[in-house]
Amino acid sequence: MREFYNESARIIETLRSHSQTLATAESLSGGLLGATLTQVPGSSDVYLGGVIAYDVKIKRELLSVAPELITQHGVVSSAVALAMAVGVCARTGSDWSISTTGVAGPGPSDGVPAGRVWIAVSGPNSLNFSEELSFSGDRDQIRMATIARALAAFTRILGE
Repeated sequence: MREFYNESARIIETLRSHSQTLATAESLSGGLLGATLTQVPGSSDVYLGGVIAYDVKIKRELLSVAPELITQHGVVSSAVALAMAVGVCARTGSDWSISTTGVAGPGPSDGVPAGRVWIAVSGPNSLNFSEELSFSGDRDQIRMATIARALAAFTRILGE
């Protein structure tokens, strides 16, 4: 996580300078994104918290992901990643959110190969962004690559 410190610090400072807040909704990353952001002193000024929605029931009940989205698209999809991001914004009242969903491996899950990941960002003025990613490696490598890309995508969106 230390390798992401500088980018996390830039994100925290940018949000602080705009008096904006952030929340996370994580599946495959299991809280790693939130932990990465909160390694920065003062992150509590902007980071409200997160939901680790590893199970479909939690995605539905805590993040308001519609069951039909899961049925139609699967949990590893743009639709679900976006719904998770929008859901955690609504649940926490944050200005911004980042979500992660995918398969870290070691093998496929529900026909989705290990390394397939979706990240999404939701923000002010109905800004919604999602990106499909494909990684190789073991579970840790896939999860760390997901964090790197999620932070990079959010930094681009913030314009930093």
